Amino acid sequence: MPRCQGKYEREARAQGYHCIAGVDEVGRGALFGPVFAAAVILSPDCPIRGLRDSKQLPPERRQILSERIRERAVAWAVGAADAFEIDHINIYQASRLAMRRAVERLNPAPDYLLVDAITVDLPLAQLALIHGDALSQCIAAASILAKVERDACMCEWDKVFPQYGLKNHKGYSTSEHWKALENHGPTSMHRFSFWPVREHSPHTVWTGYPRQGELFPSGELPPEWAQPDEQELEYADPTKEMAACNQ
Repeated sequence: MPRCQGKYEREARAQGYHCIAGVDEVGRGALFGPVFAAAVILSPDCPIRGLRDSKQLPPERRQILSERIRERAVAWAVGAADAFEIDHINIYQASRLAMRRAVERLNPAPDYLLVDAITVDLPLAQLALIHGDALSQCIAAASILAKVERDACMCEWDKVFPQYGLKNHKGYSTSEHWKALENHGPTSMHRFSFWPVREHSPHTVWTGYPRQGELFPSGELPPEWAQPDEQELEYADPTKEMAACNQ
């Protein structure tokens, strides 16, 4: 397993950058709700021990670390893109939009970005790192904040839609979620461009919604997104959903 460290942050500082923000997203494979992103500027003078990819941490540890990140970071922010935006512009572009919103909320503003896998649509120097949440401490911090914030959001939505079990599966594609869709149909918060939402609905769903595969121009999907997201190993991978939509 690669070591999560401050190598990339130190290299950026050596190049003259001062406010280096890590950026990551979570929830791209879910069937329900927004995709979340977080951006974090860590202080080199206030290190946080135990930062690593949020997928490798139990929920209790993520919660503790998220509190430390908020206390010790120079700046942190969370952004999101909702289900309507995901259905309209595709999950990849919606993830980039959520990332941009998070970065734009940082104060002080960053002058350099370390991003997990993809780039952010902002005129800032940046480096996209494959598996960045396992390599860079500030990306790991962003992944933890995004995960904790999204999980909390799903628990709140569970109070509104208790019949879907959102607090259990956090909106991902599980047998429990599929069964709830079959029994109750989708809510307005579901992502209709993801085939399980339509496939497991007992009602006729408006067919004008684009399918995720149709939302991607040729060559747009980054190669690293063609691999399953380890955070969602027990859930459906969105790229598989897109392939199924095109069959």
